[in-house]
Amino acid sequence: MKGIADEPQYSVGLLEAGTALCDVIDNHINEQTLSERNAFFVADLGVVLRQHVRWRTQMGQIRPYYTVRCNSSPAVIEVLAALGTGFICTNKSELELVQSYGIPSEDIIYSGVCKQVSQIKYAAKNGIDLLVCDNEAELRKISRCHPNAKLLLQVATEASSPDDEISMAFGCSLKDCRHLLERAKELGVQVVGVRSHISVSCEDDQVYIHAISDARCVFDMGEEIGFNMKILDIGGGFSASDTPLELINSAVMSMVDLYFPLSTGVSIIAEPGSFFVSSAFTLAVNIISKEVVARDRQKQAHDELYPNDEPEFQYYMNEGVYGSFASKLSETRIAAPSVHRNTSLDAPVFSSSLWGPSGDDLDQVVEHCLLPELNIGDWLVFTHAGAYSLGQPLSTTTDSPPPPVYYVISSRDWFEMQDTGVAQEATMKNFSLVPYFLNTCQTEAALSVPA
Repeated sequence: MKGIADEPQYSVGLLEAGTALCDVIDNHINEQTLSERNAFFVADLGVVLRQHVRWRTQMGQIRPYYTVRCNSSPAVIEVLAALGTGFICTNKSELELVQSYGIPSEDIIYSGVCKQVSQIKYAAKNGIDLLVCDNEAELRKISRCHPNAKLLLQVATEASSPDDEISMAFGCSLKDCRHLLERAKELGVQVVGVRSHISVSCEDDQVYIHAISDARCVFDMGEEIGFNMKILDIGGGFSASDTPLELINSAVMSMVDLYFPLSTGVSIIAEPGSFFVSSAFTLAVNIISKEVVARDRQKQAHDELYPNDEPEFQYYMNEGVYGSFASKLSETRIAAPSVHRNTSLDAPVFSSSLWGPSGDDLDQVVEHCLLPELNIGDWLVFTHAGAYSLGQPLSTTTDSPPPPVYYVISSRDWFEMQDTGVAQEATMKNFSLVPYFLNTCQTEAALSVPA
């Protein structure tokens, strides 16, 4: 069997029938309550596998390239690599990470907008030829440091709403594409396709329609100048919910069939990140401090949410926007958590805000939600916590390491994936299942990861 290491780098709990994800969270909270009460993640790899099946079923003509910066945890990379997913990397660390799993260089795209010369040279040395470019300065660097590069020209995408304007700002305009293509020709750099930049979570199918239409224009320009244009990257923006993917698939495939039929030989790829991991991860955090703020001191009354004139509570957690909630800094809304304790249905709730541990005015995770009164030491549970939450801490004010991740998969998910051939394919490539027992006497399995 391939991929057997002397010592597993991480373990994956195999959940038997009757054991739910909430039981795993309960178990680890109980363990933490007896120790340091540190935050932690629980990751259900069955969700990642099922999302891959969803993609293959609904978007079968479009190959997924996973955006590593969304979540670079080893089990996610390992599973998606085994399933044949390509990878989008933004820096040398991510390139080294995916290469450590034996991913072929042709399945890696180096997409950093402003690339360091040393990192371009690293890509060239390691045969990573697919690079993204959207301006002449980058084009000149690439021509000097990586003459064999094959470029995807990144084209700006029309924003579907004012809130998306910042996230859509990357990429060259359609009118600037011809100039860049001509300069690439003069510099002897190959341009092989187009990449559309689409925001992290886009549910407007019209954005994809416009992006594919613009890409056709750029393809025509490139072919006229003499390039062999063969890759269309429709970008990211795919959420984990069912309805948007179905709508986007319908819109995208109708445009692809119109502008890029199979007879053209163009490969269609996309960049799902949150789609694979968002709903797979759950984050448990601990309340480390609290304050009571009189209602008349608040700038906003929230009258419709107050059952009475009770004060507002400010709770401080052991994770904030400089750690596991870093996505909040990019204006991503963090949904209100659930309280991990037995609470009666008729228990009073109070207007509450949730903050990280730094004391910084920017370290507000949830501006307003309704919660029962909490005590220091209580736990909150955030679902859909897998996207942009597992990077290194952004602040040096704490010496705490990132929260640990406890990986699990239900036996039902595992055997269903074996029946469909997905898990079997993964096992053949990378996995070694080794039974062992937790202190709760629950059987688990460890995945050995090649060094």
